[in-house]
Amino acid sequence: MNGFLNESDFLMVEEGFTTRDLLENLLGELCQEGQQQQAFFVADLGDVVKKHLCFLKALPRVKPYFPVKCNGSEGVLRLLAELGAGFACANKAEISRVQGIGVPPDRIFYSSPCKQVAHLRYAASHGVRLMAFDNEVELGKVARSHPRARMLLGITADSIPAAHPSLSFGSTLQSCGHLLQAAKDQAVEVVGISFHLGSRGLEPQAWAQAVATAQLVFDMGTELGHHMHLLDIGGGFPATEDTRAPLEEIAAGINSALDLYFPEGSGVEIIARPGRYFVTSAFTLAVSITALEEIPVEQPGSDGRCDSRDVPSLSLFPNVSPVSLSPLPTPQCVPSPFPLQRPCPEQPWHSCSLRGPRGHAEEPSIAEGLRLPQLHVGDWLIFGDMGAYSMPTSPLGTAGGAQARVTYAMSRMAWKTIQLLQGKPPQTEEEHESLCTPLSCGWEMAETLCVPPVFAPAGII
Repeated sequence: MNGFLNESDFLMVEEGFTTRDLLENLLGELCQEGQQQQAFFVADLGDVVKKHLCFLKALPRVKPYFPVKCNGSEGVLRLLAELGAGFACANKAEISRVQGIGVPPDRIFYSSPCKQVAHLRYAASHGVRLMAFDNEVELGKVARSHPRARMLLGITADSIPAAHPSLSFGSTLQSCGHLLQAAKDQAVEVVGISFHLGSRGLEPQAWAQAVATAQLVFDMGTELGHHMHLLDIGGGFPATEDTRAPLEEIAAGINSALDLYFPEGSGVEIIARPGRYFVTSAFTLAVSITALEEIPVEQPGSDGRCDSRDVPSLSLFPNVSPVSLSPLPTPQCVPSPFPLQRPCPEQPWHSCSLRGPRGHAEEPSIAEGLRLPQLHVGDWLIFGDMGAYSMPTSPLGTAGGAQARVTYAMSRMAWKTIQLLQGKPPQTEEEHESLCTPLSCGWEMAETLCVPPVFAPAGII
């Protein structure tokens, strides 16, 4: 083992456990100990391991760099470090966080296209050299503050019409030649190209267009004397299985484009920044209702009495920071919760809104139009698929609400799979058979992926 993650860092559970089982056990322990009912996450680290295996199988040439801003919880960082992933950091705090658990600087990509000078100097003093730029101002800052940096030129891939235009950074194809020449003039080394499709990553044709554009810019850089050998294809991979394009379908398009424009043997290393893909489905959030407010029905039924469907709507106030319940840009995108207590079939259902925290000056709205059974103060709501952008990255992120703690769990089979990936073979016949049986929920994939840990591409430093 690489030493980033130990068995003491998580609860070891047997294969087949459910998140609901863990939630009920943890709530039972809280009640027995008389602890205050704080919101909490349950994180299934085994789910992250499975996502890692699927990624390696679907995109064998691509090395994942996890964006820390997506989920900076220590258990996730330690697990991905143990699996050999790199890390995409947006600032000094994120660099410090991953280096604090022992990640070497050659597995860190300072991916933000807009960097503070103090953060650049911190990266330079801590050996972090790989970073991105997309304009002359950033190039000048790097030339003055971190002349040993190895740069990726960020390009925009918006030439395909899209229903939701990309808001990501990136230089246009027309600007790339000038920026590459400016880098040459200032003795800043450019080693490759970076792009990020975001939500457009679910459009197969978008990947082909972006990779083709990157190849054109590679040629520009090579003609100017830059040693171009690294391509970052960014993120935009599906977070859950119910997306309109599964990973395998997207990967087929990416692999085809890579084989066409950057074939094996070309000397080009490929990295990506899967964020939501790794962690969304691994985290479940439990919150309790600290207050509720009934909004009476104003319109009676045709007979003068309230129809059985015309029950009061509820405003619910959970015991958690709104940050934890806003994993996507708009409140309407918050996953639908379900009550931990199973409702009786005869109970009426209410139109509910989540607000909070109670007593806050504005009592901000978190979600509207939820359909839930009758709830009471002290009842628990469960939110699935809460692993992405639900954890404050700074103390300011918890303002106005409590930060939810995280309980990490992993199945024994997942732990054995990590060991297998690192070259530690099964110790007994039983262990070998358990990893190869269909009953092991996909862990047999690990045997076909017995590869060395994925470290930073050669030539980055």
